[in-house]
Amino acid sequence: MKQAVSTLTLIASTMLLSLPASAAVSGNIGATSNYLWRGVSQTDDSVAVQGGIDYEHDSGFYVGGWASNVDFSDSTTFELDLYAGFAGTLGEDFGYDVYYLYYAYPDSDGSIDLGEVSLGLSYKWLSVSYSHLVNAGDDVATEPLSNTDMGYFTVDVSIPLSDTLSLNGHYGYSRGDVITAWYDTENYSDYSISLAKDTDFGTISFLVGDTDLADDDPKLVLGYSYSFDL
Repeated sequence: MKQAVSTLTLIASTMLLSLPASAAVSGNIGATSNYLWRGVSQTDDSVAVQGGIDYEHDSGFYVGGWASNVDFSDSTTFELDLYAGFAGTLGEDFGYDVYYLYYAYPDSDGSIDLGEVSLGLSYKWLSVSYSHLVNAGDDVATEPLSNTDMGYFTVDVSIPLSDTLSLNGHYGYSRGDVITAWYDTENYSDYSISLAKDTDFGTISFLVGDTDLADDDPKLVLGYSYSFDL
């Protein structure tokens, strides 16, 4: 697992040293009233400050990193995501994205890092994706449950209401032994609807989301993000 982090970091560092004309580097910063991951709060329903950096080549290859504070009611205080993938288009309306994403929790007392591979397909305003866990720490799930048995399927729509305003809908379905270990259920669904407004000083979003997990309540989330070239 640590090797996966080191490899991605090395790739990013090497590319940043010598960027060809057909490459771009960008950054992003933001804040949210509640950091939701697959419908579940990662900050105990509290505020998160987030940011990242991305390298993208005209060929479609990209690599990046992103970080956020978290609150799991233990020693873990932040999440570091490292990823690499390849994205492109097929004609004018079809798109694809294949990538690996590694979730690291450097200050956790447990071995809870995990990594998954994902495939996404899009057509105009509709996109679907599937992610599957391929490596995980020993504490992600314990025997007899498998710590790499988790899949996540999503359907998303993004409808432009104007040049700067969009309406977004999301449905996600999680299943596997890891879901059983985390939530004491074999599977669950998450869903949300949101509005996003682009402005000269960033993007402001308002989201209403929920899951069908027992004792989980709907959540209202206000978010802000700002992207910039480096």
